[in-house]
Amino acid sequence: MSGKHDHYERRKIRRYRIRKRVSGSMERPRLAVFRSSRHIYAQVIDDLSGTTLVAASSRESARGAEGGGKIALSSAVGRMIAERAKAKGIVRVCFDRGGYLYHGRVKALADGARAGGLEF
Repeated sequence: MSGKHDHYERRKIRRYRIRKRVSGSMERPRLAVFRSSRHIYAQVIDDLSGTTLVAASSRESARGAEGGGKIALSSAVGRMIAERAKAKGIVRVCFDRGGYLYHGRVKALADGARAGGLEF
């Protein structure tokens, strides 16, 4: 495999390229997304102090969007993270798609977070 990258390495390269520009502060933390084959996870992170302020995942709401599939679950996770962030007084975030295409489950999570009241 000379000079070729598999899709995991390509995602890692994209992720580092995105993280050069996207950084979260206390005023505008970073909404980071991780997508596995079965679940999706979201965190609101303050990069200056290195702390996770709010987190949500489809593992905890797997029964919340029964029958809707993974995209419906992702949207529910987006609404859940927005609800928890607003409870902590966080309204504006910067979105970190984590090297994934803004498409499908990642887009559904972002749309759910916007519908829940987060601005980005």
